[in-house]
Amino acid sequence: MALHRSTRDMIRRLGRVVGYHRRAPKVCPTTTRLLQPQATKQHQQPARFFNRYASLETTSHANRVFVPAEEFHRDKEKPFDKCENGPVNVEDLLFDMFKDSDDTVCVGKFLNALFTTGLWKNDPRLKEMMQNLRNVHKEKSPVRSLESLALNRETFAQVIRENIVLITRALRHQFVIPDFQDFIRYAEDFYWKCKVNTGGKVASYIPQLAKYNPDYWGVSICTVDGQRFSIGDTEIPFTIQSSGKPINYAIALTELGSDAVHQYVGQEPSGRMFNELVLDYNKKPHNPMVNAGAIVVASLLLYLIEPEMRTSEKFDWMLQYYKAVSGGEYLGFNNAIFLSEREAADRNYAIGFYMKENKCFPERVNLKETMDFYFQLCSLEVNCQSVSVMASTLANGGICPVTGHQIMNGVSCRDVLSLMHSCGMYDYSGQYAFKVGLPAKSGVSGCTMVVVPNVMGICLWSPPLDVYGNSVRGVQFCEELTRVFSFHHYDNLRHMTQKKDPRRQKYETKGLKVVNLLFSAASGDVTAMRRHYLSGMDMGLSDYDGRTALHLAAAEGHLECVEFLLKICGVDANVRDRWGHTPLDDARQFGHAAVADYLAKWEAPSVSASATSVPNHQPQTPSPPDIDSSDIPPSAPKAAAADGTSRPDIAAFKGKR
Repeated sequence: MALHRSTRDMIRRLGRVVGYHRRAPKVCPTTTRLLQPQATKQHQQPARFFNRYASLETTSHANRVFVPAEEFHRDKEKPFDKCENGPVNVEDLLFDMFKDSDDTVCVGKFLNALFTTGLWKNDPRLKEMMQNLRNVHKEKSPVRSLESLALNRETFAQVIRENIVLITRALRHQFVIPDFQDFIRYAEDFYWKCKVNTGGKVASYIPQLAKYNPDYWGVSICTVDGQRFSIGDTEIPFTIQSSGKPINYAIALTELGSDAVHQYVGQEPSGRMFNELVLDYNKKPHNPMVNAGAIVVASLLLYLIEPEMRTSEKFDWMLQYYKAVSGGEYLGFNNAIFLSEREAADRNYAIGFYMKENKCFPERVNLKETMDFYFQLCSLEVNCQSVSVMASTLANGGICPVTGHQIMNGVSCRDVLSLMHSCGMYDYSGQYAFKVGLPAKSGVSGCTMVVVPNVMGICLWSPPLDVYGNSVRGVQFCEELTRVFSFHHYDNLRHMTQKKDPRRQKYETKGLKVVNLLFSAASGDVTAMRRHYLSGMDMGLSDYDGRTALHLAAAEGHLECVEFLLKICGVDANVRDRWGHTPLDDARQFGHAAVADYLAKWEAPSVSASATSVPNHQPQTPSPPDIDSSDIPPSAPKAAAADGTSRPDIAAFKGKR
């Protein structure tokens, strides 16, 4: 197979940047063979293989796979080694990544790598793959466990094919939290730090709440890509109480529209107690997060949505809506708490009658039925895992992350999060917005629903409450979270102190800096290099082969870039790459006489100065006569190749061709 001349030139240019070139054949023999005018049949297959793996590592805009699922599947009639120009066969690539020496994939090894990304075995999006594995396990009955299965190439492809898009995104680390294991290590640390906090008191206005163990403490996290993490008492059921108010409000907005809902309820923080008998200047409840507003929203759900339904049917309808929002996670009803709430409802009934007097409800509303429906919604039973998925659905613009179904519209979720940010934590809302800066809603059961928009939903549950009615441990966890991570609403403003951003790849920031700098130098883009310099970037950064921007500018013959790096940036002119070559060596070997002469003149004064002034010490690198010597750093010691080999003479190699 003859490589086109432009292709060979492209590979050589790439080699200068990353250090793979003819002068390093021992580092990458396949690339060296591809540089020859004729590539042997033996090396055609590795070339295709390299291209396929390269395509597997390609990331997409906004962390999404932008090719349809069908494009991941090659034509079944084409054998693997004849699909050079066809669609990428991801099944084969994944098989080759995980196969053992016996040419089979251990299911346990594959699942461990998959679940490390944050996916759970019971994820509805992996239902087909898990069912296929169970079917294969039944066929191979002597195998003791599903994890001990060994699959050949064909069986492995059949098992994962229906969920290939999700699996590929997971293993490409294209989820919103790429390094999920690193993130949950911090979450675990926050959990144990908050567990020792024994402050607060359990709510006691009804006996069922007073019976909760104050040591209960659970944290569940669900990202918008369905990555899950739970620690502590996350499967113990509790009633949702006021933490369900944002969900009720979102359902009303989705089903009725913003204009219809806001005819009856406002959007302003009240500045008063959550259960106070007070309305705004329009004779409406201030917002849906206080009791008055939540009761009005309950009346809208009961009488304006599907008005022909009876109360029992409407409750079942709401239950199914909640199940959809929570992705099918645990959801129940606690009748004992419902009865206790109704018995201790004097204050809420007073609010209801006060609003009825001021005509805050729709026409023909039965106040007793409305109050019962409101208490029923407060008595829905959930756990940490189900609330975390609800919060993640709000964070994801109404799309449930574990099912992919659009439950609520994005505008409704935006409005809900806005009010959660300003009104969600009772009388502590202002302080919480100032310190934490995230939408949240707390309840007297100890539940705190926290939303990081476009990233994740979090449920924090611990019964002991502070004087404001918020979970003591829940508030502390949120403060720890935003202390370490850049989740505060205003953390991304310029000139802020450095915090961790788990949405970025671990080495993405530093890697992008190096790549941008080196490609600017290789292309001779002095304007871009000035921008890097003014931003405070270290202009002496190097890649893994020790090649700096000065090496690349010299190798490509960009004299203006070389002058800028030496005169303005003050980089080391004698820095050596892993093969011991300086920028002057590169300029000479690639035939750039002007650059070589400039570098030679730049280095000449340092040689004479070191011979006369400091003969018994480490050689220094003074600058030319017209440059202040304080601007030029000392020379770096000569570096040998990492593998002990020396780099061949490029000029001689080019002459043999």
